[in-house]
Amino acid sequence: MKAILTAFFIVTFIINSSGQTAAGDYNAEFGKWHQERMESLRSAAGWLNLAGIFWLREGANTFGASGSNNIVFPAGKCPGQLGIFTLENGIVRAEPAAGQVIFMSGTILSGKTVVFPADKQLVMEHGSLRWFVIRRGDRFAVRLRDLEHPALAEFKGVETYPPDTGWVVRARLESTTGKKIPITNILGQVNMMDSPGTLVFKTGGTEYRLDAVEDDGKLFILFSDETSGTETYGTGRFLYAEKPGDNGYTVLDFNKAINPPCAFTVFATCPLPPLQNALPFAVTAGEKRYGEH
Repeated sequence: MKAILTAFFIVTFIINSSGQTAAGDYNAEFGKWHQERMESLRSAAGWLNLAGIFWLREGANTFGASGSNNIVFPAGKCPGQLGIFTLENGIVRAEPAAGQVIFMSGTILSGKTVVFPADKQLVMEHGSLRWFVIRRGDRFAVRLRDLEHPALAEFKGVETYPPDTGWVVRARLESTTGKKIPITNILGQVNMMDSPGTLVFKTGGTEYRLDAVEDDGKLFILFSDETSGTETYGTGRFLYAEKPGDNGYTVLDFNKAINPPCAFTVFATCPLPPLQNALPFAVTAGEKRYGEH
């Protein structure tokens, strides 16, 4: 009998120790991921330093700190007249004003230079300001960053729910060929985006489905749930997942559900979750609501 009890306690200790180790390993991995996420928000390419989005009109668009410009950059950050953008038939050219210096890709911008479209994003620089051209549907805009933006100093991080491995679920991708789903952004524009298929997963014994799109080689899921608008961001959150292996399965880690850029700045043009991706339960995992945007 003593031998049986001893064996029982040994097995119990091993199981408990293994579970604690697994949880500890996951918490450490999640902590590393969260730290990297916060660093990415603070980075030069992050969302905290956005200082403006300016929609271009056809023809000449002057820019600088003076209020007389079509595009007004922050006061004290650049000269009154810094340059001109010219939009003609979907092509954007930039040129500095007389006597002004603008850097682009490590060289000084001179004359009228095509900055959009281009093989890569062309970023122009003056002092702490960085700007580049984006396209949204048939509209073109200049997106401005300030590497000295006050929001960087004010940022104290994003609160999350405690990491819970119960929110790490296995999902099967029901692949489709040539499928497109409509995704609306906050401007009201609708884009038909390529969808590799639908992710099917179970939680609480019930099966649920989420349509995925692709972004930077990963599955990109825009979803909402019963915490949206209260504990988490109003319109919903974003989640990334690896593409499935040969068996057709991947993992959805809802602990890594993140706020959209619009949570951090009014100068983002976020896509919104499609109606079919509204989950009828509370996903108490991932990032909580941040700020008042």
